Amino acid sequence: MSHTDHPALLALLDRELREGARPDGPGARIERTGGIVRQVATARGRWNGVVWSALDQATADVAIAEQIRHYTALGLDFEWKLYGHDRPADLGQRLHAAGFTPGPEETLMIGEIADLDLDVDLPHGVRVEPVTDSTGVDLVADVHEKAFGADSSWLRDHLLARLSADPDTVVAVVAMAGDEPVSAARMELVPGTRFAGLWGGGTVEGWRGRGIYRALVAHRARAAAARGYRCLQVDASSQSRPILERLGFAPLTTTTPYVYTP
Repeated sequence: MSHTDHPALLALLDRELREGARPDGPGARIERTGGIVRQVATARGRWNGVVWSALDQATADVAIAEQIRHYTALGLDFEWKLYGHDRPADLGQRLHAAGFTPGPEETLMIGEIADLDLDVDLPHGVRVEPVTDSTGVDLVADVHEKAFGADSSWLRDHLLARLSADPDTVVAVVAMAGDEPVSAARMELVPGTRFAGLWGGGTVEGWRGRGIYRALVAHRARAAAARGYRCLQVDASSQSRPILERLGFAPLTTTTPYVYTP
C-alpha cells in the first residue's frame, strides 16, 4: 500500500482497530451487537464507549437509545467516539439531540513509519527513559497533570494495569532534565494489526518548543518498527497536528468524543 493511498489506510484502520477492536486493558470487554462495537469496563476511571458503528438513517436512533439504556443500567458514563466519515452523515446531530455532549474535535492522523522523518535530537541535558514500574508511572502522571492541568489518577491506574498484565502492548516514556520529568508519552500496541497508537504526549510549560515532543514521537516510532508495526495512529490536537505533519503524518479524518452521563 503506498503512503498516498489514504482511503485504503482509513479502511484498514476501521477494520483492524474499530470493527476488530479488542479490550484496552485487563478488566474490559468488547461487545458486538446490532451494528455497534463497544467497550465495557467497570473499574474506576476506565474508558467506556462505542468504538465503531455501521448505521444508517433508519437504524441510528434505535441504536443510540439502546447504548444509552445499556450503559445507564450499568451506572456508567460513556463516550461515543464519532469519526468524520461515520454514517449517517448527521450522526453527531442525532447524538447531541439524544443528550450527548460533544468534546473538542481532533484530527485522526496516520504515519507510515518507513516514510517518517525520525532524525530528531533531544535538547542538551534531556534524556528519554523507559517506564517499567510504579516509580516511572508516577513521573508520567506528574507530567500529565502539569502539561494538561487534569487529574491523572485514571492514567496511573491504566498504565500500572497494562504494564503488569500486558507489558508487550504498551510503551511508556518520560523525558528527564536532571531529576525533573519534563515530558511524557505512551504508545499502545495492538497485536495482530499494523497499527500502534500514540497517546498522551505532553510537555510541561517552560520546556515546550524545544523538540522534546518530536523526539518522543520518533522514539516511539522506532520502538514500534522494532516490534514489526507499520503505521502510527494519533488523535491530534490543533497544537500537535502541525508538528506531526512536519514529521510526515497525514490527516485522514476527524474524531469527536460525544459523552453521555446518565
